[in-house]
Amino acid sequence: MLVCSCNFITERDIEQTIIDLLNEDCWQLIVPAKVYHAMSKRGRCCGCFPNVVDIIVRTSERFHAERHSTDEEKSVFLARLKQFQEDSRRADLERRHKGHRAA
Repeated sequence: MLVCSCNFITERDIEQTIIDLLNEDCWQLIVPAKVYHAMSKRGRCCGCFPNVVDIIVRTSERFHAERHSTDEEKSVFLARLKQFQEDSRRADLERRHKGHRAA
């Protein structure tokens, strides 16, 4: 099925890219932009991104169900996700606020 008509990307192409990314690091955070970057494409109108998110969720769930992930692996992933969230929060604090004016 054609998912992205701007780039002519099929559901099978997206699923294979997600599986390749999960084989590299099965606990990484996968978003549509990362999938498109791995395929050397870019989102143009980005109308397909909600469908790509659904494919990411479905494919990731199937991948982990077949892999039989352990609780220890899940806790390590959650720790990495929490660290990513904290790092992102710090980056937000370092930016200038909207009301801040230099001059």
